Amino acid sequence: MLDILQSVVPTILFFSAPLIFTALGGVFSERSGVINIGLEGLMVIGAFIAIVFNLTFADMFGTWTPWVSIVVGMIGGAIFSLIHAVAAVSFRADQTVSGVAINMLALGVGVYLTKIFYDKGQTDMVTQPFLSKTIPVLSDIPIIGPIFFKGIYVTSYIALIVAFIAWFVLYKTSFGLRLRAVGEHPMAADTNGINVYKMRYIAVIISGALGGLGGSVFALTIVSNFSHATIVGQGFMSLAAVIFGKWHPLGAMGAALFFGFAQSLSIVSSGIPILEDIPQIYLLIAPYVLTILALAGFIGRAEAPRANGIPYIKGSR
Repeated sequence: MLDILQSVVPTILFFSAPLIFTALGGVFSERSGVINIGLEGLMVIGAFIAIVFNLTFADMFGTWTPWVSIVVGMIGGAIFSLIHAVAAVSFRADQTVSGVAINMLALGVGVYLTKIFYDKGQTDMVTQPFLSKTIPVLSDIPIIGPIFFKGIYVTSYIALIVAFIAWFVLYKTSFGLRLRAVGEHPMAADTNGINVYKMRYIAVIISGALGGLGGSVFALTIVSNFSHATIVGQGFMSLAAVIFGKWHPLGAMGAALFFGFAQSLSIVSSGIPILEDIPQIYLLIAPYVLTILALAGFIGRAEAPRANGIPYIKGSR
């Protein structure tokens, strides 16, 4: 049993980290009242930028390259999300349509520039990806040491820490109170001196940064290159985690861990007696099936922020 946990837990954390980052971005955006269907596109643009930066500057930054790459991917995601912010907040466009456009634009830009830069449909493999680590001392703790601190990716624990930071920011700070206020009752927030447009812009930019971070981490831990198929549904899983987690940072983290577990099934199945006889194809589609089932079971009972998806017009009721 201990051996099974030792192989399963790091793999779950490994697949969950990108989903956690991106889902937290979705929570910030939707808590402010802006639906963000474009999480998939934000992951794509973050993955593309991180991979290209990594390939270009690996010699300059050495072992620091993946860390610098994910920061650049975050910045790229934040800037790219401004398209959605301008469309949804300033021009009051349909937020679902704007999000879908973000997804299509990001993939188109990424694939086109990959063809231009590398003259083929995918980039080269990076030479400086993230590697698993064994944490000294902590990995020697009986039982839990080998499970949680041996052969893990540091990005997995950063994702968990960021989830708790997001919870603190949203529920324990005045900034979080203002952000949630504009997502629940923007007119009341405006009456109390809160700049609704500014808060929604900030929330969407945070969403872009975290989505870009999720895509960067996915690209530099799981695939190590970029192509049209690098991000295939992870953004939509993250969106599902936002809804499944009831628009709460820790709920989204829990849902992302659940979907990460579903993604890990095809990898760890050979070491789990109950799963080893199941055909591989069923385990590969399991994450998507479980996403649909989770939403079908919970979306009716999950209550979104009341102003979510409703453009705010100053002075309107």
